[in-house]
Amino acid sequence: MSQQDLLLSEKYKAFIRHEADFEALEGVTAAGKTTVGIFKFMLKIAENPKKSHIIAAKTTGVAEKNIINKDLGIVDDFGALVEYNGNGNKDEKLPHILYHTNAGDKVIYILGYDTKDKWKNALGGQYGCLYIDEVNTADIDFVREATMRADYTMVTLNPDAPDLPVYSEYINHCRPLPEYAEDAPREINEMLSEEPKQGWTHWFFNFSDNLGLTEEKRNKTILSVPKGTKLYKNKILGLRGRATGLVFSVFDRKHHVVTKEWACRFLKRNVTEKEQQEYYQYFTAGLDTSYSSQSPDTIAMSFAGITNKGRYVLLSENVYNNADMETPTAPSDTVLNLINFLNFNRVEWELARNVFIDSADQATLTELAKYKRLHKDCIYLFNNAFKKVQIIDRINMQLGWMNYNDAEGMQPDFYVVDTCTNFITELETYSWKEDKNNEPEDGHDHMINSTQYGWIPYRDKIGIR
Repeated sequence: MSQQDLLLSEKYKAFIRHEADFEALEGVTAAGKTTVGIFKFMLKIAENPKKSHIIAAKTTGVAEKNIINKDLGIVDDFGALVEYNGNGNKDEKLPHILYHTNAGDKVIYILGYDTKDKWKNALGGQYGCLYIDEVNTADIDFVREATMRADYTMVTLNPDAPDLPVYSEYINHCRPLPEYAEDAPREINEMLSEEPKQGWTHWFFNFSDNLGLTEEKRNKTILSVPKGTKLYKNKILGLRGRATGLVFSVFDRKHHVVTKEWACRFLKRNVTEKEQQEYYQYFTAGLDTSYSSQSPDTIAMSFAGITNKGRYVLLSENVYNNADMETPTAPSDTVLNLINFLNFNRVEWELARNVFIDSADQATLTELAKYKRLHKDCIYLFNNAFKKVQIIDRINMQLGWMNYNDAEGMQPDFYVVDTCTNFITELETYSWKEDKNNEPEDGHDHMINSTQYGWIPYRDKIGIR
C-alpha cells in the first residue's frame, strides 16, 4: 500500500462497494475523485476476467502526472504489483501498466485522447475496464468508441459547459443513489434528466468527502478563488458552466431562475393599485430564425413580460432545430408555429400584440405579411427587429439588469421562468471570442437574440425601480 494512508469517508466506502456498469464522478475541486476513483478502478480490473483494460487522459504525460505517479496514485498505492512501461516494451508497443493480480497479469493501456490518429490505432477488440480522466475535455468520438468496447466504465469530470454532448449522451443518463441524492447542488440534479440507464450511477463529491483534506488546506483553496466568479462556481461549488470567457458570468440560477407560480404574481388582477403595486404592463415576443439543415442553427421564439416596476421576466420559449428534423421547416411553417406559440401564450399569460422578427430573415417576414393579408382577423403586428442597438450595448444593458448584491439587498431586474431551459443553457455557455476584444462568439445565442429583439423596443422600461 502507499506511504500515506488512503482515508475514506463513509460515502467513499459506499462508492467502492457499489456495483455499476458506468460511473460518473463529479464534484468540487480537491474532493478526492481521482484518488479514490483510480483505487476502485484497479480493484475492478483485478476482478474482471479480461486481460486488457484502458486508462485515458488528455495525454499520456497527463496520465503519468495525475494518475500513475502522483501521491496516492497507482504506483504509490499498488507498489510491486504494478510495472509502468511508459515507452512500451518488446511485448506491448503502447505505454501500459503490467498489473500482477491473483488471476494473472493484466495489461492497462495508457491512452491520450488529444490525438485522434493515435487513439484510433490503439482501440481494437474488447476491454474489461475503461477509465477516462476529465471526460468533459475528451474527444466525443473517443468516448463513444471506447465506452462501447468496455464492460465497465468510470469517468471523472470537472464542471463544464452543460451543452457539451458528453452530458446529454452519457452523464445525464446517470442517477445518484437515493441516500446521496441531496449531496449534489439542485442545479446538477435537475440536469440529470435524460432517460435513466440501468447500472449507470452519478456521484457528486464535496470537500467533506475527502478526509485527507485538512481544514487549513480546504479554507486556503476556498479563499484563493474570488466569490461570485465563474471559477468559484465551478471549482468551489461544483456547478457546471464554462470557467472563463462567459458573457453573462453574473448569471446565477439561484437569483435569476424562477418558477411559473412566482411569475404569475404579476398578472394584473381586478384590484386597486394599492392592493397590487406591481404588475405586467407590457408583453413582447421575439423570433430568431435560421433554415440550415447542415448546422445546429435554431429557430427560437420568446415571450416575455415587463412590469410597471421595470422587472423583465422571460415567460416562455419554443426552440427547434432544422438539422434534427427529417423534413426541415420552411418559412411558411415557421409562421404557423409562431402563431400557435403566440396564441398559446395569449391564453396562458396575456396578449403580446407586437412581435419582433429577425430583420435579416426577409423570407419569414414576407410569409408573415402574406399571412396577415389572408387572415384579416390576425391581431398581431410583425415588426422588423431593431438592430441598430449594437450587440455589445445589448449585452451591457442585460448585464446591468441581471446585477444583484445580496449584502445590500439589491435584487436583479431580469428573470427567467425555469421551463425556459434553452435560454438558461445559452446564458451559461455564451462566451467571448478568445482572439477578439469585446466580441462574443457566433453561437449559443439564438434565444439570446430572440429575447433581445423582444426587449429592445422596451429597453427604457426595464430596470427603472
